[in-house]
Amino acid sequence: MRPLRYSINVTLDGCVDHRAGIPDAQTHEHAAQQIARADALILGRTVYRMMEDAWRPPVSEAMPAWTQPFARTIDEAKKYVVSSTLKAVDWNAELVSGDLRTEVERLKSMPGEGLYTGGVTLATALAGWGLIDEYTFVIHPRVVGNGPRLFEGVAEPLDLQLVDRLTFNSGIVAETYVPNR
Repeated sequence: MRPLRYSINVTLDGCVDHRAGIPDAQTHEHAAQQIARADALILGRTVYRMMEDAWRPPVSEAMPAWTQPFARTIDEAKKYVVSSTLKAVDWNAELVSGDLRTEVERLKSMPGEGLYTGGVTLATALAGWGLIDEYTFVIHPRVVGNGPRLFEGVAEPLDLQLVDRLTFNSGIVAETYVPNR
Protein backbone atom coordinates (compact mmCIF):
# COMPACT_ATOMS: atom_id res chain seq x y z
CA MET A 1 0.00 0.00 0.00
CA ARG A 2 1.31 3.42 -0.95
CA PRO A 3 1.57 5.92 1.90
CA LEU A 4 -0.24 9.22 1.59
CA ARG A 5 2.00 12.09 2.70
CA TYR A 6 0.75 15.58 3.49
CA SER A 7 2.72 18.80 3.67
CA ILE A 8 1.76 22.41 4.22
CA ASN A 9 3.35 25.74 5.06
CA VAL A 10 2.02 27.19 8.30
CA THR A 11 2.77 30.25 10.41
CA LEU A 12 3.25 30.11 14.18
CA ASP A 13 -0.38 31.12 14.69
CA GLY A 14 -1.66 28.37 12.41
CA CYS A 15 -2.34 30.36 9.24
CA VAL A 16 -2.01 28.28 6.07
CA ASP A 17 -2.55 31.01 3.47
CA HIS A 18 0.17 30.39 0.88
CA ARG A 19 0.97 34.12 0.82
CA ALA A 20 1.73 34.21 4.57
CA GLY A 21 4.94 32.17 4.42
CA ILE A 22 8.49 33.27 3.71
CA PRO A 23 9.59 31.55 0.49
CA ASP A 24 13.26 30.76 0.05
CA ALA A 25 15.53 28.35 -1.82
CA GLN A 26 15.72 25.78 0.98
CA THR A 27 11.96 25.49 1.45
CA HIS A 28 11.44 25.14 -2.31
CA GLU A 29 14.15 22.48 -2.48
CA HIS A 30 12.51 20.63 0.43
CA ALA A 31 9.10 20.81 -1.27
CA ALA A 32 10.56 19.48 -4.53
CA GLN A 33 12.13 16.57 -2.62
CA GLN A 34 8.80 15.80 -0.93
CA ILE A 35 6.93 15.77 -4.24
CA ALA A 36 9.65 13.68 -5.91
CA ARG A 37 9.10 10.94 -3.28
CA ALA A 38 5.58 10.41 -4.62
CA ASP A 39 4.20 8.61 -7.64
CA ALA A 40 1.40 11.17 -7.87
CA LEU A 41 -0.20 14.17 -6.21
CA ILE A 42 -3.79 14.32 -4.98
CA LEU A 43 -4.96 17.93 -5.13
CA GLY A 44 -8.21 19.72 -4.53
CA ARG A 45 -9.48 22.16 -7.14
CA THR A 46 -8.17 25.26 -5.36
CA VAL A 47 -4.62 23.97 -4.86
CA TYR A 48 -4.52 22.48 -8.37
CA ARG A 49 -5.53 25.79 -9.94
CA MET A 50 -3.15 27.79 -7.72
CA MET A 51 -0.21 25.51 -8.56
CA GLU A 52 -1.07 25.45 -12.25
CA ASP A 53 -1.28 29.25 -12.39
CA ALA A 54 2.12 29.64 -10.71
CA TRP A 55 4.17 26.65 -11.84
CA ARG A 56 3.01 25.48 -15.24
CA PRO A 57 5.39 26.53 -18.02
CA PRO A 58 5.83 29.05 -19.49
CA VAL A 59 4.69 31.05 -16.42
CA SER A 60 7.12 29.23 -14.12
CA GLU A 61 10.06 30.10 -16.36
CA ALA A 62 9.76 33.73 -15.25
CA MET A 63 10.18 32.75 -11.58
CA PRO A 64 13.57 33.11 -9.80
CA ALA A 65 16.25 30.55 -10.73
CA TRP A 66 16.18 28.98 -7.25
CA THR A 67 12.53 27.97 -7.79
CA GLN A 68 13.18 26.09 -11.04
CA PRO A 69 13.87 22.63 -9.52
CA PHE A 70 10.52 22.85 -7.72
CA ALA A 71 8.82 24.12 -10.89
CA ARG A 72 10.17 21.19 -12.93
CA THR A 73 9.23 18.64 -10.24
CA ILE A 74 5.63 19.78 -9.87
CA ASP A 75 5.22 20.22 -13.63
CA GLU A 76 6.29 16.62 -14.27
CA ALA A 77 4.29 15.08 -11.42
CA LYS A 78 1.19 12.99 -12.11
CA LYS A 79 -1.80 14.76 -10.56
CA TYR A 80 -5.20 13.51 -9.43
CA VAL A 81 -7.62 16.42 -9.02
CA VAL A 82 -10.59 16.24 -6.66
CA SER A 83 -13.38 18.53 -7.85
CA SER A 84 -17.11 18.45 -8.29
CA THR A 85 -17.09 21.62 -10.42
CA LEU A 86 -14.26 21.13 -12.93
CA LYS A 87 -15.28 19.35 -16.11
CA ALA A 88 -11.76 18.65 -17.35
CA VAL A 89 -8.12 19.02 -16.32
CA ASP A 90 -4.80 18.68 -18.07
CA TRP A 91 -1.22 19.45 -16.92
CA ASN A 92 -0.56 15.72 -16.48
CA ALA A 93 -3.74 15.41 -14.43
CA GLU A 94 -6.98 13.48 -14.27
CA LEU A 95 -10.17 14.13 -12.37
CA VAL A 96 -11.07 11.94 -9.42
CA SER A 97 -14.71 10.95 -9.68
CA GLY A 98 -16.96 8.93 -7.44
CA ASP A 99 -16.77 8.63 -3.68
CA LEU A 100 -13.65 10.50 -2.50
CA ARG A 101 -12.78 8.12 0.32
CA THR A 102 -13.16 5.06 -1.89
CA GLU A 103 -11.10 6.63 -4.67
CA VAL A 104 -8.24 7.65 -2.36
CA GLU A 105 -8.24 4.20 -0.77
CA ARG A 106 -8.03 2.74 -4.29
CA LEU A 107 -5.11 5.01 -5.21
CA LYS A 108 -3.32 4.10 -1.98
CA SER A 109 -3.79 0.38 -2.64
CA MET A 110 -1.88 0.57 -5.93
CA PRO A 111 1.81 -0.39 -5.89
CA GLY A 112 4.35 2.42 -5.76
CA GLU A 113 6.37 4.78 -3.60
CA GLY A 114 3.57 6.95 -2.31
CA LEU A 115 1.11 9.77 -2.84
CA TYR A 116 1.39 13.40 -1.80
CA THR A 117 -1.23 15.99 -0.93
CA GLY A 118 -1.45 19.51 0.41
CA GLY A 119 -4.03 22.20 0.98
CA VAL A 120 -6.70 22.61 3.63
CA THR A 121 -10.18 21.32 2.74
CA LEU A 122 -9.17 18.07 1.06
CA ALA A 123 -6.58 17.33 3.75
CA THR A 124 -9.15 17.86 6.50
CA ALA A 125 -11.41 15.21 4.96
CA LEU A 126 -8.52 12.79 4.38
CA ALA A 127 -7.19 13.27 7.92
CA GLY A 128 -10.65 12.73 9.38
CA TRP A 129 -10.85 9.37 7.62
CA GLY A 130 -7.38 8.37 8.85
CA LEU A 131 -6.00 8.20 5.30
CA ILE A 132 -2.92 10.41 5.81
CA ASP A 133 0.16 8.40 6.81
CA GLU A 134 2.64 11.24 7.27
CA TYR A 135 2.25 14.96 8.03
CA THR A 136 4.95 17.55 7.37
CA PHE A 137 4.37 21.04 8.71
CA VAL A 138 6.76 23.66 7.35
CA ILE A 139 6.58 26.19 10.15
CA HIS A 140 7.41 29.79 9.30
CA PRO A 141 8.57 32.03 12.19
CA ARG A 142 5.82 34.55 11.59
CA VAL A 143 2.52 35.52 13.20
CA VAL A 144 -0.03 36.94 10.75
CA GLY A 145 -3.14 37.15 12.92
CA ASN A 146 -5.65 36.05 10.28
CA GLY A 147 -6.27 33.63 7.45
CA PRO A 148 -7.32 30.01 7.04
CA ARG A 149 -6.35 27.57 9.79
CA LEU A 150 -5.33 23.93 9.79
CA PHE A 151 -7.86 21.13 10.17
CA GLU A 152 -10.86 23.19 11.26
CA GLY A 153 -13.76 20.80 11.52
CA VAL A 154 -11.85 17.57 12.18
CA ALA A 155 -14.25 15.57 14.32
CA GLU A 156 -11.64 13.76 16.44
CA PRO A 157 -8.19 14.85 17.64
CA LEU A 158 -5.25 13.70 15.54
CA ASP A 159 -2.60 12.25 17.85
CA LEU A 160 0.74 12.44 16.09
CA GLN A 161 4.31 11.40 16.85
CA LEU A 162 7.28 13.54 15.75
CA VAL A 163 9.63 11.49 13.55
CA ASP A 164 11.81 14.14 11.91
CA ARG A 165 12.75 17.80 12.25
CA LEU A 166 14.72 19.86 9.77
CA THR A 167 15.73 23.47 10.48
CA PHE A 168 16.49 25.77 7.58
CA ASN A 169 18.94 28.68 7.66
CA SER A 170 16.00 31.12 7.68
CA GLY A 171 14.63 29.70 10.94
CA ILE A 172 11.84 27.86 9.13
CA VAL A 173 11.39 24.36 10.59
CA ALA A 174 9.95 21.32 8.80
CA GLU A 175 8.49 18.86 11.30
CA THR A 176 7.28 15.46 10.15
CA TYR A 177 4.80 13.42 12.15
CA VAL A 178 3.09 10.06 11.80
CA PRO A 179 -0.27 9.15 13.34
CA ASN A 180 -0.31 7.22 16.60
CA ARG A 181 -2.27 4.14 15.51
